[in-house]
This record gives sequence, C-alpha cells and structure tokens, in this order.
Amino acid sequence: MDRVLDDTTTWAVVGLSANTRRAAYGVAEVLQRAGKRIVPVHPSAGTVHGEQGYATLADVPFPVDVVDVFVRSELAGDIADQAVAIGAKAVWFQLGVVDEDAAARVRAAGLDMVMDRCPAIELDRRGH
Repeated sequence: MDRVLDDTTTWAVVGLSANTRRAAYGVAEVLQRAGKRIVPVHPSAGTVHGEQGYATLADVPFPVDVVDVFVRSELAGDIADQAVAIGAKAVWFQLGVVDEDAAARVRAAGLDMVMDRCPAIELDRRGH
C-alpha cells in the first residue's frame, strides 16, 4: 500500500463525478492535495476538480498509474480487468469494495492491489 501511495502520480478515479455528496469527490480532492493527478472516469465524463473526465478507462489517452475503484463489489472485477488491460501499475478498491478473485487476477498480472481501504484515510494518517 505504501508503494502505491508513494510511487504513483496519476490516479484514475472510477465512479468520480461532479456530485459533491459522493465519497469519490472528497477522496479525489484529498489525492489532489497530496500531489496526485486525478482522472475522473464516469459514464457522464464531466470535468471534476479541474480535470477532464473520460467515460471509460480505455478512453484515457495517457498512462494511468493507479485505478481507484468506487463501484459496487459486483462491478469491481470488470474494472480491475480493464486496469490490467490499460497497463496500470496498481488497482485500489475503496472501503467496502471486495472481490478476492479480481484481486488475485490483478496480482497475477503483476500489479499492486489494495482492497477495502481508502487512500484519503491512509494519506491523512501520514499527515497529508
């Protein structure tokens, strides 16, 4: 987990929209304050926190280090597979997002995998 937080810069936040009441919105803000570039990935693909959104991971036209997943557990495996397909370095499943099979596939593909954790909480613990 520390390597994912320390050695990455570009985070695709799947499920991030301009809805300020959603957890993804606040977490993305914390990631930005910690120096990360966030990339909103949402079907409505708007601009969030000043960053252009994309409808899918495959639509992002530049490399992504981490795919941060804010979708229900039953949808997370597909997103994890997409993260592997685009060449991400890591997949991060948010609090409450658990899919052991998907995590095993991600690790087998050589990516770092963090599950059922929140990067904002982890960064706050470090004083970011």
